[in-house]
Amino acid sequence: MALTNYERVGKALELLKSGLSPFVENEMKAVHGESWKDVARQGLEVKKLHWDVQAILSVMWNNWNSVFNKTLGHTERSIVSELRDVRNRWAHQEPFSTDDAYRAIDSIHRLLTAVAAPDEAISAEHQKQELLRIRYEEQARKEVKKVAATAIETGASAGFKPWREIATPHEDVARGKYQQAEFAADLSQVYRGEGSPEYKDPAEFYRRTFLTEGLHNLLADALARLSGNGGNPVINLQTNFGGGKTHSMLALYHLFSGVKSNELLEVDKIMKSVEVTTLPKVKRAVLVGTALSPAQTRKKDDGTVVHTLWGELAWQLLGKDGYKLVADADKHGISPGSDILRDIFNKVAPCLILIDEWVAYIRLLYGKSDIPGGTFDASLTFAQSLTEAVRAVPKAMLVASLPSSNIEIGGEGGREALDRLRNTFGRMETSWRPATAEESFEIVRRRLFEPIKDFKARDAVIRAYSEMYRTQSQEFPSNCREGEYERRMQSAYPIHPELFDRLYNDWSSLETFQRTRGVLRLMAAVIHVLWERNDASLLIMPANIPIDAPNVRSELLRYLEDPWAPVIESDVDGPHSLPLQMDRDNPNLGRYSACRRVSRTIYIGSAPTLTSANRGLEDRLIKLGCAQPGETVATFGDALRKLAERATHLYVDGKRYWYSTQPTVTRLAQDRASQQSHDKVFEEIKQRLREEQSYRGEFAKVHTCPDSDSDIPDDKEARLVILKPELTYFSNGKDSPALIEAKKILEQRGSSPRRYRNSLVFIAADKALFEDLGQSVRDYLAWRSIEAEREALNLDVFQSNQTKTKRQQANETVEHRIQETYRWLLIPSQSDPHKAIEWKQIKLQSQDHLAVKASKKLVNDGLLLNNFSGLGLRLELDKIPLWRGDHVSLRQLSEDFAQYLYLSRFRDEGVLIKAIENGVSQTSWTQDGFAYADKWDESAKRYRGLTHGRLISVVMDADSVLVKPDVALKQIEETQPDAGHIPGAGRPVTTPTSGELPDEPPKEPTLPKRFYGVVSLDGIRVGRDAGRIAEEVIQHLSSIPGATVDITMEINAKVPSGIAGDKVRTILENCRTLKFKTQGFEEE
Repeated sequence: MALTNYERVGKALELLKSGLSPFVENEMKAVHGESWKDVARQGLEVKKLHWDVQAILSVMWNNWNSVFNKTLGHTERSIVSELRDVRNRWAHQEPFSTDDAYRAIDSIHRLLTAVAAPDEAISAEHQKQELLRIRYEEQARKEVKKVAATAIETGASAGFKPWREIATPHEDVARGKYQQAEFAADLSQVYRGEGSPEYKDPAEFYRRTFLTEGLHNLLADALARLSGNGGNPVINLQTNFGGGKTHSMLALYHLFSGVKSNELLEVDKIMKSVEVTTLPKVKRAVLVGTALSPAQTRKKDDGTVVHTLWGELAWQLLGKDGYKLVADADKHGISPGSDILRDIFNKVAPCLILIDEWVAYIRLLYGKSDIPGGTFDASLTFAQSLTEAVRAVPKAMLVASLPSSNIEIGGEGGREALDRLRNTFGRMETSWRPATAEESFEIVRRRLFEPIKDFKARDAVIRAYSEMYRTQSQEFPSNCREGEYERRMQSAYPIHPELFDRLYNDWSSLETFQRTRGVLRLMAAVIHVLWERNDASLLIMPANIPIDAPNVRSELLRYLEDPWAPVIESDVDGPHSLPLQMDRDNPNLGRYSACRRVSRTIYIGSAPTLTSANRGLEDRLIKLGCAQPGETVATFGDALRKLAERATHLYVDGKRYWYSTQPTVTRLAQDRASQQSHDKVFEEIKQRLREEQSYRGEFAKVHTCPDSDSDIPDDKEARLVILKPELTYFSNGKDSPALIEAKKILEQRGSSPRRYRNSLVFIAADKALFEDLGQSVRDYLAWRSIEAEREALNLDVFQSNQTKTKRQQANETVEHRIQETYRWLLIPSQSDPHKAIEWKQIKLQSQDHLAVKASKKLVNDGLLLNNFSGLGLRLELDKIPLWRGDHVSLRQLSEDFAQYLYLSRFRDEGVLIKAIENGVSQTSWTQDGFAYADKWDESAKRYRGLTHGRLISVVMDADSVLVKPDVALKQIEETQPDAGHIPGAGRPVTTPTSGELPDEPPKEPTLPKRFYGVVSLDGIRVGRDAGRIAEEVIQHLSSIPGATVDITMEINAKVPSGIAGDKVRTILENCRTLKFKTQGFEEE
């Protein structure tokens, strides 16, 4: 009876108890000695220790810090916590789904492995695999067909017909009823009248055969030779494995089969080219080395027993009579002379001799002398006699195939046979040109598809592709823009030329991949799957290869020696592959199936070139293999970058990408990243935050990650407190750790209340974004450790460079995410002295150093003042009021602004000093300003050094005071009775400190004749700020009769990371256009 999931979990818990018990006992004894049971009971709060799963896990949890964290890590601690919950659910007889049970058993297996309990871990692994099998069976009906076998999503432009509506596969291809062996042309089968119709039927063969230039010339040469009109007597068909040699021999065999020329497609053109009106009646002989065994004799229907190739040749041409001419030579295994062969050919001419797989036959004779087929040397002597005899007979022709690839040659005997045959044929054979890549397009297309009828729809699709390649030329290889590439697309339709290039250039470099036959086998499988899946793509591209389909995957893997299957399953294409998961998780990528299409394209272009010097594909070729008209090409670039970050087996070198069977250092980095402790992550963040102290912006000081409120001095200047990373904030989070800590710091400094509360502003990390920041720090720490250990890890040059690049990228990501995560400004304020403290939360958006972007925001919003007017200060003095009687001490005023949250927040005391100087110097000081005195003389009841209406230099000490205007006027009137009109006129008056009347009446004030001003503008809002300055300052100055206003703009920009060359050129060119007097860039 099958087990339930509940029962499976119970069995796994028993394994956990068995494997975990000795470990826990040993660890507890190591720390607590023989009293370990007492310690365990205390934690469990029981009198007697029942050593079950619950107790074991509880003891581990309760004693983690003191005992178990010495040998186990944070991951195992999380597993213990999880398994305690699993055990409780099991004890309460709660149901377990298949996924729940699998996770529970997997966690048990992980913990057993971590504590070195191999027997129990193996048993748990077996349970896990069994459950995995059951789970896969459950999902097979629901998910695999729905997800993995679903056609790739595309965003191709509407209005164009997909390939399946224009090009129809042959019925056997569409229905998947073709036999892979049918693509392997077999001359001996056809000679015997066997095989599929497309090969044995002359008319059907020519209907599906595209006459390449090389094949056309071969047939024309044969027609001329066998018609007595010249032509070459001996032709050697030598190409790489699968280069079309046998197919060419079949074309010759069927050409002279006795079928009328009008039944053979395009043969009339060949006859016309050599001026032949009728096909000659030709005697044919077929010798296929793999079909004839030199170790066996062959008995013919007429009773003739044949031993050798020359006996077979004579019998095929003249039957029993022909064999009699070579009978002695055949029986003794000795080659007949060329004279005997010439006599035979003269009797049967015109005659055509086709010899295929010759080396395969002769190599079997190597080193042997007692088999019926003769000797190795005799066979090679026969080859020489044969070529000489054929050459001597005008209407005789020999066509033989010699291999070029090692896979067809064999061992030492094959190499020796090939070398000697080459020498024999080299003296008199004629070279033969195999099909070009473009001709191969038509060979494959004609074999796999019915003739295209809707050329208008085809051409519309091709024009759309060409237009995309031209208008987005920066995304694709340069040759795609040319008219020649458009012609190639027409020739290859419905297959994209890029797919043909990959197959013919890359896959054909594999010895086991037959150049034409291999392409046919693979594409037949591909087309069948796409046809079944109703693929709606405009062309069949590398991205469309359904690698997830078993028959396609099998066809691809059969040519590769390395273990690619798990790589495909995890990183390329499959129901549980990373690209599929990424497409699911990201709708922008998923709408095009961008990750799957990119991964397929890379695999098709990189798997066969793994060991070559120039591995993989450039990013432009990858986009060429993916993008269709109407799709956003940049999406595939985005998918490529994301895949490179996460895929275990995807390598990157500059702009080249390739898959390998060896995991990248990325996998090692992922493992190390997962092992980074929270303490290390927090410490790295804190270290980086400390570096932020150098960039203060408008703050007087920046305090980073204080451990307590005592670490922040109680000073008047405005300061930014960067809270520790673990103290995060969330929107409207009244109980967030960040806000709680900020309130504590604001209220206290150590054991004393904080005095200068209006000088503090806080910035905290966003809780939702902190997880991403933590992960990026883990990644950085992992890459940094790998780079430091590159020699110990035995990294090669490429991996070392990749590690360095990844570490730099991870570092940049951390810097970016710190700026992004620390986005919450927490600002204490009061709208009224009698109301409670309120906390304003401002979300920062810009990317900059924390203090810089925080101060910019505060200054723009008026929450931090780096400049204050005298009028503004007068309003603050009257509003609260801040006057202490008739005046207020400057020291007291400075204290007030630093203490009280309902007042404006000044950057530092200098802002207050400038505001005082501005208010005192106003000509309208009685309405908009105030007076200043060096001191209030209590005994004399008057102000010493009373100043108003002119520029002064303020001294911030305990004596200096600001005086109410009416009080200052009263003292002035008492001292200068005739000065009653001064306030209205705004005349500056200085009251002598002696209190005596001046000897001379005051002079009329001298009007200022020059104005100067310097202001800093926000780099982001220059237009706005400059407009306000022009309206509120420059316009007033320009309106004064006779005024000359000179305006100069000074720009200083510091870019720590450096300014790119294109930016430098653009800026300098714009400066010259705008007629800058001076401009330039400096290295420091």
